[in-house]
Amino acid sequence: MAKMQVKRVGVLSYAKITAVTMAAFGLIFGVIYGLVFMVIGGAMLAGGGRGSSGAGAGSLVMGLIMMVAIPIFYGVLGFVAGALGGVIYNVASGFVGGIELELEDMGETYAAPPSPQWNDPHYQPGQQQQHYPY
Repeated sequence: MAKMQVKRVGVLSYAKITAVTMAAFGLIFGVIYGLVFMVIGGAMLAGGGRGSSGAGAGSLVMGLIMMVAIPIFYGVLGFVAGALGGVIYNVASGFVGGIELELEDMGETYAAPPSPQWNDPHYQPGQQQQHYPY
């Protein structure tokens, strides 16, 4: 078992990962909130009361805007929070040390595939082999 310590993180790298993660969450939340607004808008349009058509159409449009705007907002906010978090981590790790990780060597669990036999007379590069069933 090897113990390692993360002394520094790349601020821009950490910010990009956080932005993509938060944008994915924003997409989920944006679709949910957008669908809720669209269902409410459809119900208001179907109700047919006086003045409900403008509010219902506005709610439908607002639902579509939410589906686009929330993931973008979450992504930008995630980038800023990730950059700030990366800077704070780098400063804090200078004082108290980084996060310790215990890594274990898994041994020979993965073996690379054998190299192709270029001198084999049956092997023609770029040609389909005869022993394939298709």
